[in-house]
Amino acid sequence: MNAMLLFVISLLSATTFPSRYNVVWDSPSQDASGSMPLGNGDIGLNVWVEANGDLVFYIAKSDAWSENARLLKLGRIRVQCTPPLVARGKPFKQTLDLTTGSMLVEAMHTMRIWVDANRPTIRVEAESAEPFDAKLEFETWRESPRTLKGEELSSAYGLAEAPYEVTVSADRLAVGLPDRLMWGHRNERSIWPDTLRLQGMGDWIAQGQDPLLHRTFSAAVCGDGCIASSPKSLKSVQPATHHAWTIVADTKIIDTDADWLEPLEKRVADARKTDWHKAWFDHQAWWRTFWERSWIQVDGAPDAEMVSQGYALQRFISACAGRGAYPIKFNGSLFTVDRSGGKSFDADFRAWGGPYWFQNTRLAYWPMLASGDFDMMPPLFQMFLDALPFAKARTPVYFGHEGAFFPETMYFWGAYANDNYGWNREGKPVGLVDNRYIRWHWEGQLELLAMMLDYFVYTQDEVFVREKMLPLAGPILSFFDHHFKRDVTGKLRLEPGQALETWQDVVDPLPEIAGLQVVLDGLLALPDNLLSGEQRSTWRRLRSELPSLPMRQVDGNNILAAAREIREKAHNSENPELYAIFPFRIFGVGQPDLDLARRTFEARRIKGNRGWQQDDTQAAFLGLASEARQRVAERFATKDPGSRFPAFWGPNFDWIPDQDHGCNGLMALQSMIMQCEGRAIRLFPAWPKEWDVDFQLCAPYNTQVQGIYRNGLLESLNVMPPERRQDVVIFETQ
Repeated sequence: MNAMLLFVISLLSATTFPSRYNVVWDSPSQDASGSMPLGNGDIGLNVWVEANGDLVFYIAKSDAWSENARLLKLGRIRVQCTPPLVARGKPFKQTLDLTTGSMLVEAMHTMRIWVDANRPTIRVEAESAEPFDAKLEFETWRESPRTLKGEELSSAYGLAEAPYEVTVSADRLAVGLPDRLMWGHRNERSIWPDTLRLQGMGDWIAQGQDPLLHRTFSAAVCGDGCIASSPKSLKSVQPATHHAWTIVADTKIIDTDADWLEPLEKRVADARKTDWHKAWFDHQAWWRTFWERSWIQVDGAPDAEMVSQGYALQRFISACAGRGAYPIKFNGSLFTVDRSGGKSFDADFRAWGGPYWFQNTRLAYWPMLASGDFDMMPPLFQMFLDALPFAKARTPVYFGHEGAFFPETMYFWGAYANDNYGWNREGKPVGLVDNRYIRWHWEGQLELLAMMLDYFVYTQDEVFVREKMLPLAGPILSFFDHHFKRDVTGKLRLEPGQALETWQDVVDPLPEIAGLQVVLDGLLALPDNLLSGEQRSTWRRLRSELPSLPMRQVDGNNILAAAREIREKAHNSENPELYAIFPFRIFGVGQPDLDLARRTFEARRIKGNRGWQQDDTQAAFLGLASEARQRVAERFATKDPGSRFPAFWGPNFDWIPDQDHGCNGLMALQSMIMQCEGRAIRLFPAWPKEWDVDFQLCAPYNTQVQGIYRNGLLESLNVMPPERRQDVVIFETQ
């Protein structure tokens, strides 16, 4: 097949793939549990239509952190039409259009809503053949201060055991505006300084900047032909066949209370000057480019359609929340809603609250490499870079040596969640953390570096290495170098240690050893111009001091072990020994000792494929096609029964929609089709022959691989640049 024909096929696949998995409903929803997600990477919406015809949506923003470090909604919007949008016995159709990143409602009127991919703006339009009236109202549940109590207090994770009441402050409204609405939430206090004092870092208060105090997140609405009938309501001046509203959002730290409206006024002025026809055209162009980066469309079996839709919808959800100021929240992303079923939680609630668990957060980001979504990875890297000065200052205070470490669970500025650190410090050294699940949990920072190394291998961005990766790698590796002693043979002895959250008192945990091996080997393989002689010498020496991976025997055969020495019972349901398969990929298809790794997988203590469990991904890396297919199909079939949207997974171990669950499915499906190590591109290492597939994925060294496999045969394969075709190894499907 010639290159031009392949190019045409590629474009057709990119444009037809997402629309095949649009979500279409033929009836309104009862409440927010029947919402659809929209977003532009920073602003996220949950949108639904109620039986009375009201169009309703929540607004979230990636940097709307409260005084308690909770990620709050900006509010809720209700649009009412007269006559109403919905009428008994009349047709109704609500479509999430993946191709354009918008939602369309076709009923008594037609309404479209989208979050501009290129600006912090929401656009809502309604039209009909006959003139009609319309009204837009802002709704808030934070009308007065209140105290979080009981189970709801867990949404302020880190403060459940605080020696004071945890209160939610009220939103504020602008009054007296003739033609627009403005509201916001301003933090007049902050847990940041008290957190630092509690955690022995009070001196840092004078050096750092409080990231919560005076943070103001706000929004405004203006409309065509509208007047404000109250500080919460805009209504049309007269009936018209077309109504349009523009909602702008902003987050800033504003020192002077009187100035909180100023950024919004600028946003509104810009919105009123915007050519919305061109903005809509540019918005569609962004989404078209997004879908052209990569795709996976599976056919040929009853479970294939569900897997393909799950893949497309989860990737869409990640795109809706992945370009903001902070990383994607694993426990609901931007799409939490108020819950019914006997639990009176508002839309700000999320189990496990505002901190970031690295073990959960990472799972949204690994699949972005093969899907080519490199523009969504910087928020994760930047959070750790921003926290690096604090982490470097903390290490000598806690441990008396240089380097930097990041807790497994941390607020976005790098501090422990206070409950984890412990409120009662009497008789405890400053570096001793109360929570044993994360006390000596050091794996995450190594996995971060491994991901950054892969990012470089894929993009070949040397500026990224110099300005982002190496500034983190140096202090992190210095921490390990100085923190642990050597044994009598001169090897690093990782003690005290733990193997993830499961084995909490061990010597030489496998995840840390595997991570150090992969990170040091990756750094030492960087081009000569990127490392200094001192860096290369130090890291070669540290690499030579690493202990071997721990092993144990089962039925007379060696398998990988969670740690060299385990001193107590298990406390969680992880398989740390499998981290040498994923995320660190020391073992797998095409690599040595595959049988040893497969025996380890077979002997794993915990089996599972929901939430953050990784059986399907690890099975794919081991070339176990049947196991991977079964597990990934089950994953995409398992959604929250209380949510109407088919890709709102969870809650599993966390909250709804569970991003670990869906993103693990992305990673597993990608790895069944393609695995890359070094320059090798291994195709179909764990692909079931019963599944047909049309795919395009990204590979290292700025490579794209596009192929069509049907009826047991590879019908076409296109590799760009063409010289990378020689690096492709095609495995026989199983």
